[in-house]
Amino acid sequence: MKKKTAILTALVALLALVLTACGDNANSKTTQPAQVIAAGESLTIPTASVSDTATFYPITVEGTRMEVLAVKAPDGTIRTAFNTCQVCYSSGQGYYKQVGSVLQCQNCKNQFPMSAVEVESGGCNPYPIFAKDKTVTDDSIRIDYDFLLQAKAIFANWKKF
Repeated sequence: MKKKTAILTALVALLALVLTACGDNANSKTTQPAQVIAAGESLTIPTASVSDTATFYPITVEGTRMEVLAVKAPDGTIRTAFNTCQVCYSSGQGYYKQVGSVLQCQNCKNQFPMSAVEVESGGCNPYPIFAKDKTVTDDSIRIDYDFLLQAKAIFANWKKF
């Protein structure tokens, strides 16, 4: 009986470990709970919090759940994008998780290198947030409400499946 209990306990622990590893963005990090961004406000990302592990910043704009990702590319530059795929966004599964050193679309499974975030546009890649769409200082990256509001439509079906 003790042997069966020990085996069952080990299986439950293993299952818990597997489920934890398979959670959203298992190889990435989220630095804060969803932040509501209202008119006149901005999403502010501290540059010190950005590393080569993708960081996901959940926000809500006018009732729409959205997410911005920030990552330090291999060349040391900080890159930002919306965490939704330019091709697959309407599927509800067109968002990215970090898998090793790449971002992987959860709809089509396309893998996207960190060095291409905010550089490539117009394919199966995260919607870039270019330099003209944000304010960058040594301490922070600020993305204003008006720009975030324009992106609401690409999150209409986000993570709804």
